[in-house]
Amino acid sequence: MDTLLHTRSLKAAGLGAGLLLFVAGIICSIAYGVTNISWRTILASYTSFDGSQEHLIIQTARMPRAFIAATVGASLAVAGSLMQGITRNQLASPSIFGINAGAAFFIVTGSAFFGASGLTAFAALAFTGAACTAALVYTLGSIGNDGLTPLKVTLAGAALTAFFSSLSLGVLLTSGQTFDQVLYWFVGTVAGRDMHIYTAAAPYMGIALVGAALLARHMNVLALGEDVAVGLGQKTVYIKMAAGIIIVLLAGGSVSMAGPIAFVGIIVPHLMRYLVGIEYRWVIPYCTVYGGVLLLAADISSRYISFPKEVPVGIMTAIIGVPFFVFIARRGGRS
Repeated sequence: MDTLLHTRSLKAAGLGAGLLLFVAGIICSIAYGVTNISWRTILASYTSFDGSQEHLIIQTARMPRAFIAATVGASLAVAGSLMQGITRNQLASPSIFGINAGAAFFIVTGSAFFGASGLTAFAALAFTGAACTAALVYTLGSIGNDGLTPLKVTLAGAALTAFFSSLSLGVLLTSGQTFDQVLYWFVGTVAGRDMHIYTAAAPYMGIALVGAALLARHMNVLALGEDVAVGLGQKTVYIKMAAGIIIVLLAGGSVSMAGPIAFVGIIVPHLMRYLVGIEYRWVIPYCTVYGGVLLLAADISSRYISFPKEVPVGIMTAIIGVPFFVFIARRGGRS
């Protein structure tokens, strides 16, 4: 496969450039918005906090928002790359395969019918919903003599996405209190969050990102095909199980923080494979860095598209992602 960055030094340089963009994106996310804040003020809020309005905005609103956007973008991109690897389906992602919708449905249902509230409860519900939906997609996609196929798993994921999204909207419409609480979150947004939301799920997502990096070598072998991987002594069942657990942690944590944000898990892995090829030891770190960059950029853009009002970042990713999804689907159909 021809890649844009075809030597190790170029790949390392591209990763370094991505890290610089990642840091710059976090700084810009804190600095720019309805109220622009100078970089000197940002630095002063950490070195000599004085309780002023600008310092409070930085510490309680802008910083959590930037960290959540960076972490969610990185997590969704890595989850998408792993899903595409284990299913051998270039359309696989947490949003397309219903994992985000399932996690969101569990949160909405728990809030409406069981009085679930608080960050810990939402995180637990999101992880449970993501796990149950992943198991359902795998089961439905494996029905039949031919086993798990890319077409069947895509159809199963699309069906469950529509199913859980419809149920979630139905619950919201029948429960006024829940509607007020989670409607804006349900669209997908990183605004209005605090550090408690971040710290509730970030440790699990951090562990999952490290696990994804450790799994990269095994994913390379799995990409050669099931029979080849088994012939080389790989326990493919355990590799897929480990990847599945990582995907659930990444997708569930992302939904608990920011709601069901779509298309990041499709856009970033495809672009990164164009840059560095199918070598997962490069794909995983590239997805981690550039996934965060993408969602940070989308969030910053969402503040200005209808200024002074803000557009939820989930709408921005959809605007970018739908044409990209159609392009990938058409190219896959021709191949």
